[in-house]
Amino acid sequence: MRRMSLPLAFLFVLSALALPGALEAAKKPWTPEDLWKLKGVSDPQLSPDGRWIAYVVSVTDFEENRGNSDIWIIPSDGGEPRRMTTSEKGDSSPRWSPDGTRIAFLSSREEGGQIHILPVDGGEAVKVTDFPGGTGDIMWTRDGKGLLFTGRVYADCPDLDCVKKRDEEKEKSKVTGMVHETLMYRHWNAYDDGKAQHIFYVPADGGEPRDLTPGLKYDALTYWLASAGRDYDLSPDGKTVYFSGKQDPDQAVSYNEEIWMVPFEGGEARRVTDNPAADSHPRVSPDGRYLAYRATRRPGYESDRYELTVMELPGGEPRSLTEDFDRSVGTFFWSDDGKRIYFEAEDAADINLFAVSPKGGGVETVIGGEGPAGRGYHLDVDAGPKEKFFVYRYRPMRHSYEIFRCNSKGGGVKQLTFVNADIYAEYHIPDAEGFWYEGAEGAKVNGFLVKPMDFDPSKKYPLMVRVHGGPQQMFGYAYRTEFALFSGAGYAVFFCNPRGSTGYGQEFCDGIRGDWGGKVIEDIKSGVRHVLENHAWVDEEKVGAWGGSYGGFVCNWLQGHNEDGMFDALVSHAGEADQWSSYGSTEELWFPEWELLGTPWDNPELYDELSPIRYAKNFSTPHLIIHGELDYRVPITGGEQMFTALQRQGVPSKMIRFPDEDHWIQKPQNVAFWYGSILDWFDRWLKRGGEEKVEEGAAE
Repeated sequence: MRRMSLPLAFLFVLSALALPGALEAAKKPWTPEDLWKLKGVSDPQLSPDGRWIAYVVSVTDFEENRGNSDIWIIPSDGGEPRRMTTSEKGDSSPRWSPDGTRIAFLSSREEGGQIHILPVDGGEAVKVTDFPGGTGDIMWTRDGKGLLFTGRVYADCPDLDCVKKRDEEKEKSKVTGMVHETLMYRHWNAYDDGKAQHIFYVPADGGEPRDLTPGLKYDALTYWLASAGRDYDLSPDGKTVYFSGKQDPDQAVSYNEEIWMVPFEGGEARRVTDNPAADSHPRVSPDGRYLAYRATRRPGYESDRYELTVMELPGGEPRSLTEDFDRSVGTFFWSDDGKRIYFEAEDAADINLFAVSPKGGGVETVIGGEGPAGRGYHLDVDAGPKEKFFVYRYRPMRHSYEIFRCNSKGGGVKQLTFVNADIYAEYHIPDAEGFWYEGAEGAKVNGFLVKPMDFDPSKKYPLMVRVHGGPQQMFGYAYRTEFALFSGAGYAVFFCNPRGSTGYGQEFCDGIRGDWGGKVIEDIKSGVRHVLENHAWVDEEKVGAWGGSYGGFVCNWLQGHNEDGMFDALVSHAGEADQWSSYGSTEELWFPEWELLGTPWDNPELYDELSPIRYAKNFSTPHLIIHGELDYRVPITGGEQMFTALQRQGVPSKMIRFPDEDHWIQKPQNVAFWYGSILDWFDRWLKRGGEEKVEEGAAE
C-alpha cells in the first residue's frame, strides 16, 4: 500500500489542477513565508546498468535560514525512493562508479565541499579528499580507480602543503589591503584571491591529489553563466584530459574560450582549437576518434549561437553539425554507439532534447516540441543503455522540477518523483495562456498571461508585468515562484520574450545590440497593450512592472520614458543606471563592449543615450529599488544612483539593500522579505492608492 500512496496522491493532484471548480477553489494562495516549503530536485544520474537514478533533493530550514541537500536513489522504472545521505550539511553531485557499486559525491560536512564515496548496498560514506578550499566538478576515471575534480591553488605552489600554509598566513595577517595590477580583480561576488582553478586526480581510496594542469596561470575552466556543465572530459582510453578554458592574459575583455588537452600521466597543456570566438564543453566519442564541442563564430559575443561542432582526433578540421539549426546548443552527450549526439536547446519558451548524426544531416526533436513529453523545460537528460530510454528533470507551468522518464522516441512518459505532491495539492499553482502579438517593426513576439487565483471575468484585476534579465535569456512555459505568488495575491501576470530573448532564432536575439531602450521596450509595451485590448478584466489604471538585472535596467528606463502613463508602479532589482559607471565597475568587460558597440570613450553618445539616470528630469512613477552589496556584475552604485535621483525629484521611492547577497537573493529569510517587499509595493500603489500598509494591531 505504501508503494502506491505517493503516485495515487499525485493523481489526485493532477485532477485538482485540471478542475477550475471546487477543488481548485479550495487551494491556498502562496505567501512569501510559504515559498520555502517547496523542495528542489536536481542532478539525475543513471547507474551504468540503467536500473537506478541517483539525484539530489534540497530542502529549506526557514528558521535556521539555510538550506540542505541529500542524495537519494530511485528505480529508473519507478518505485520507492531511498534516501542515501542524512547529513545536516549539504550533499550533492552524485556520480556512479563505472561498476555501479559506489556513488561519489560532494559534501560540505567539511570545508568547502570534499569528495566522499558511499557504497550503494550499505555502509558509511568515506571521505576521499581534504583539499584546501574544497573541490568541484567531479567525474570517475574509466577504470573506476580514481576521480578527477577541480580545486583552486596558487599557481606557484609546488604542492598542497604550500597552498595550506599560504592560506594560513593570509588568515593570520592583520593587513587587509588588496593590490590589483590587472583586470579582472573581482568576479561575480568575490575578489581575486591569487588562486587559479586546476584539474586534479585522486585515487578512489584516498591519497595525495595530483595536479593535471600545473602550468596554468588562469582558471582551467572559466566560471561563466553560459556554461553547459562540466567543461572537461577524459578520453575512453584514459590517456588524455580535454578541457575548455581561457588562458588569455586579458581575462576581463577576452571571451576566447578554447579546447585544451593534457596527458593524464602528466605533461604540458596544449591548445586543440584556434577559433577566436568561444569553444566549450568537450566530449570525446565512445571510440575515441572524434571530439565534439560547442562553438560560436563571433569573438566577444557571449550570446552568439552555439553550434555543435565535431573534429577528428588528432587535429582534424572542425565541422558544424547544426549550422542550419537556428537555436543555440546547450549540454550534449554521445550515444553509446557513437552514431548520434543528443543535445538540449531552448526553443520558443521550452527546453527540449534534439539529436543529430555526427556525419551531419537534419536535426530531430526527441523530447518536447509537439511530442507527448509536453511543453516546458526538459533538462539534465541522461540516457539508459543504448538509449532505450531517457530520464530528465521536467518543469512545466503547473509544477516545479520532478524527474520523469520516457522511451527512445520521447513517448511513454512517466513521472518518477513526487517530492512536492502535497504542496501541489494544497497551494494554487497557475497555468499560463500563450499567445503571439506584433512587436516593434512588425516582429512576432511570444507572450504569456497568468490569470489571478479564483478568477472572475466580471471583476477588474491589476496587472504585473514581469521583465526577464540577460538580456539574452528566455522566460519559459515553466513554473516560477513569482507567478504563483502574484496570481495568488489577485494579480494578472504578463510576461514575454521580447527582442534579445534566446530560443527564437539568432537574428531575434541579436536585435537588441546597441538598442537596449528601443525595439525591446516597444515589444514589451505592445504586449501590455495587447493584453489590455483583449482582456477587459485587466485594469488599465493599475499596471506595474518588475524586473531584475537587465529587467531592472528596463524598469529604470521606463521610469524616464513613461510619457504614456502605462505603468503606475515599478520595481528594479540589480538594475543599471549609468552605463559609464557600470562599465567602470563591472567585471566582464566583453559584455558592455559588445552590447554598447565599444568602450564608453569610443562610443560616448550611445553610453549616454542608454543611461536611465540621464532622464531623471522625467522621473515620476513610484519606484522600489533593490540591490545586493556583493553584486559585482551590476554593482550597487546603479541602485544608489536611481534612488538618489528619485528622492531628489520627490518621487515616492524606497531602496532595499542586502549587505550579504550578490546578484541573486538566496538566503531563505532574505528571499521571503524580498518577495514580501515587492508584493507590498505593488499592493500599495495598485490596490491601496499609495497608502502604507497598516499592520495588524497597529494604532489607527
